[in-house]
Amino acid sequence: MPQHFSDERKLDVVEQLIPLAERADLPMTHLAMAFAIAHPGVTSAIIGPRTMEQLDDLLAGRAGVTLDDEVLDRIGRDRSARDRTLGPNDVAYTPPAVSSVNLRRRSVAERSAA
Repeated sequence: MPQHFSDERKLDVVEQLIPLAERADLPMTHLAMAFAIAHPGVTSAIIGPRTMEQLDDLLAGRAGVTLDDEVLDRIGRDRSARDRTLGPNDVAYTPPAVSSVNLRRRSVAERSAA
């Protein structure tokens, strides 16, 4: 396995998001999809299931889930600036849509996949 896929720091970031997903009463897969859909720079959220169970989860996964500003802000706080560069393959230009809160999310009305 390539080193950048086994990086412990990336796993630590995911571990920080688990309690947030639990508080939002969402599985991590649904939190991830809703987070991606909330970002205006994302034109489509691509899924990559390996099993029918994973596909069923993602397709049935509350397409109408809308993350509120509090949850989006918590994700932003949990992924602090030091965690944005998680490994040598992650060092790159930080676009304004990542660094500016106003550019990081769609309006509430536009956040649902439904």
